[in-house]
Amino acid sequence: MNKNINSDVEDKAIRQSYNGQKHKTNNKTEIIFVSTFPPKVCGIATYTQDLIRSLHSKFGESFKAIICPMETEEENYEYQEYTEYKLNISDAVSYLELAAKINKNDAIDLVMLQHEFGFFNETRNGLYLFLKNLKKDVIITFHTVLPKPDKELKEKVKEIADFARSLVVMTSISADILSNDYEISSDKITVIPHGTHLLPFTDKIALKEKYDLKDKKVLSTFGLLGSGKNIETTLKALPAIIAKNPDVIFLILGKTHPAIVRLEGEKYRDFLEDLTCKLHLENNIRFINDYLPLPELLEYLQLTDVYLFTSKDRNQAVSGTFSYAISSGCAIVSTPIPHALEVLKEDTGIIIDFEAPGQLSVAVNTLLENESKREELRQKSLEKMAPTAWENSSILHALLFQEFGNNKTELNYNLPEINLDHIQNMTTDFGMIQFSKISKPDINSGYTLDDNARAMIAICRHFQINEKKSDLQLISIYLNFIKFCQQKDGSFLNYVDDHKQFTQQNYETNLDDSNGRAIWALGYLMSLKEILPQEFSETAEEIIQKNLIWAEKIHSTRAMAFIVKGLHYQNSGKNLPLLKELADRLVKMYQHEAKDDWHWFESYLTYGNSLIPEALLCAWISTKDEIYKQIAEESFQFLLSKIMIDGNIKVISNKGWLQKENTENDLPIGGEQPIDVTYTILALEKFHTVFNDKRYLEMMKNSFNWFLGKNHLDQIVYNPATGGCYDGIEEKNVNLNQGAESTISYLMARLCFDK
Repeated sequence: MNKNINSDVEDKAIRQSYNGQKHKTNNKTEIIFVSTFPPKVCGIATYTQDLIRSLHSKFGESFKAIICPMETEEENYEYQEYTEYKLNISDAVSYLELAAKINKNDAIDLVMLQHEFGFFNETRNGLYLFLKNLKKDVIITFHTVLPKPDKELKEKVKEIADFARSLVVMTSISADILSNDYEISSDKITVIPHGTHLLPFTDKIALKEKYDLKDKKVLSTFGLLGSGKNIETTLKALPAIIAKNPDVIFLILGKTHPAIVRLEGEKYRDFLEDLTCKLHLENNIRFINDYLPLPELLEYLQLTDVYLFTSKDRNQAVSGTFSYAISSGCAIVSTPIPHALEVLKEDTGIIIDFEAPGQLSVAVNTLLENESKREELRQKSLEKMAPTAWENSSILHALLFQEFGNNKTELNYNLPEINLDHIQNMTTDFGMIQFSKISKPDINSGYTLDDNARAMIAICRHFQINEKKSDLQLISIYLNFIKFCQQKDGSFLNYVDDHKQFTQQNYETNLDDSNGRAIWALGYLMSLKEILPQEFSETAEEIIQKNLIWAEKIHSTRAMAFIVKGLHYQNSGKNLPLLKELADRLVKMYQHEAKDDWHWFESYLTYGNSLIPEALLCAWISTKDEIYKQIAEESFQFLLSKIMIDGNIKVISNKGWLQKENTENDLPIGGEQPIDVTYTILALEKFHTVFNDKRYLEMMKNSFNWFLGKNHLDQIVYNPATGGCYDGIEEKNVNLNQGAESTISYLMARLCFDK
């Protein structure tokens, strides 16, 4: 009977429900991006390219992005993507022609303009002419916001702002300047931080060896070289740094800015090289005169011990190089540009004065001599910068586009590719490690039966879909761990330390749920015995039978539900009486508690709620006893009325359970965990299979989008770079640790859409 639970027809329906929107192109918002673009070597070109790529990766065909490169008269680049639009910023007529051409295209809904004052200096009033004649809504991103403007600058910026539906800036400081110094309404201003790249956990020692930096303490800076970088401050500080840290090497990464090369050649680089010789620093400095590919650049940043940002531009609003460095986990020493003041204000780095080599040497020596301090800054930096990931930036941009794109576009989140990297990193030859610090497995946290049982279910399901032989090794590890946790009397212990010893916590905690999860996992494995090695199912059968004397004594609500699911998947006639006995206990609990406005098994909603009605539905599939089906449906509809708010999921918070007497649905904000979202998706999948109701498919999709950013923070919970899942969302932040429970929960949910 169980083999038909997830039929090919149902699986296809689920996947088509999630991805079917990609074929609906009539409601797609078309946006033209007016900016510089690669191959032009320019920070804003890279920024815009990254934004468009992120929007496409995150939302697929929800938007159509059209590029309109900005070029000077002398430039004529070949672009990777064909475009019929171009703006010659040296020619006033080109501005008028572009406005007319955009106006003619009825399909274009929005214009996204990247603004930097230097772009529009060549043609007086060119930008004004473009905006005045444009008949489309325009959103303008200000990459520079100058404080204390004179009358002429203030009027020019206000004039630009008047044409825009919205202004995007990248720091709160810039927003305050626009509001206070330029008297622009704060309602028109949106802060979207400069995007950053999510990175997988990497071994810094191995990266240093790769780049011939073994045993070196690495300082670095990067970006298009020019005198504004003020790198001579670092060179002047290096002798004092080397005196205490002779193994230091300073990497200067990046080509000279092309515009500077045109004006003065390599004058600034020559000056730095001469100063290097004068100070006898040749053995401690490495010039890397290349415009590095992004993957190589990010590796250099990840191997860096201290990143140095020494710009002398007091008004530099934002720096992409600074953002990339801090999001790579670098400890930062920076001059006080507005961006640095905002990001580093919560002890995530060290601020020094402009052109202060003495302060720089003290700061660097302090960090190099204190590894724990560097690690503390790294952790805080990653936490601070997580919301700025390009995935989150694209969500905020998409919401803005949706608001000003006549609200005709539904945001359809793409399904990420399945990535088992973090699961494999978290798994030793003994089992799956319990916790991680950010994405680094924390072996000191030990192992749990709970995590390994869930991991076995997820990887069994993955094998069922993909039949990858590498899965069999993981399944074997998790199965052996479950066997290790079983005691002579058949019961299970849950907590095992990193020395493979059972901990005292086992004797201070109720382990009923852990026992139940083990039976669920073993039963699920046995449901796949036709495709798994015979010894797996034989071992699982042996463990289950040895435990059943304990299972019969369990009265914990969720533990009973887990066991019912496990016995249902096991599909063994000899254990059907126990399945019925436990299901009947759940029925009696429901009948005792259910009232007119409260259709539940207990007087409160706590954790893992969805698995209880799902378990009763499994009981109905196994027995055809109609009472199980009736109560499963009644209780699940009640639960969904509490956790599906305006089509979006908001699971019961661990900051406060929902009590029976609370009729207002007044739930705390935050405390939402991936496992509860996953239990809901698994239950929705089962209910759709039984009732063939497309509303369950829609709720599955909306619930899964919680992982992808459709939550009260508008931030991702799943990290596609690592394959890990963050441990939950709080009122104002995401818990960035990617532990076993959350990562496996995500995979379980994701696999519901990929069969």
